[in-house]
Amino acid sequence: MSILFEIDGAVATITLNRPEKFNAATPAMSKAIVEATQECDRNDDVRCVIITGAGPKAFCAGSDVEALDDYATPWDFRNRVDYCDAIHKLRKPSIAAVNGHALGGGLETALSCDIRIASSNAKFAAPEIKLGWIGGGGMAAFLAHSIGASNAALMLMTGDPIDAQRALGWGLVSEVVEPDALMARARQLAQTIAARAPIAAETAKRNLTAAFSMPLEEAMAYERDLQTICFATQDALEGRAAFKEKRAPVFRRK
Repeated sequence: MSILFEIDGAVATITLNRPEKFNAATPAMSKAIVEATQECDRNDDVRCVIITGAGPKAFCAGSDVEALDDYATPWDFRNRVDYCDAIHKLRKPSIAAVNGHALGGGLETALSCDIRIASSNAKFAAPEIKLGWIGGGGMAAFLAHSIGASNAALMLMTGDPIDAQRALGWGLVSEVVEPDALMARARQLAQTIAARAPIAAETAKRNLTAAFSMPLEEAMAYERDLQTICFATQDALEGRAAFKEKRAPVFRRK
């Protein structure tokens, strides 16, 4: 199977499962990722999604270069099913647990997630320029927002990798942990998010997207509207009641 997909309570995990090929993505894997993300959004029990790679060496090496010649024309390539788009469009909060090399589309996959944590042996690179092209899954936009224009230019124009500690210093990832602690930390973080009000969590995700694409005044007004929508939910009523009663809230996505 090109991916492994499991749901444990409120947390779904999508594992890219071609470790012998550094989890490089094929059209079949892209299709499977799209289907898994759609199931996560359909399933109201799922409140957070973890993306990771199988094996100790790679999160994802991007598209399988050997499969790129299977596209009949550049236009077919342009209109391919894209795994990064599917992850970026997830309605549910997402966490990339980067367990090794994240290269090209693998870096874009991590950048498409809301939160990124990495193992200490992780490497990040945008190596497409070494093969004669550039990334096409939001690479430049995501990197510029994450690490700034100069650092993004360095990665995009050299194609050379950075290690996990530099990625942490640049803000590309939020945490670096030892490899054997990565998935436990990812699940702990996912469970924390899953325990929060799900409508509010999904709205916060939408609000962050707006913050990057709207002028400041419009983004602030939009945030106020989103806050009002959340405030009107039964979950918000439950949150206020739980606060008054000094107990943990029970959120029901209502």
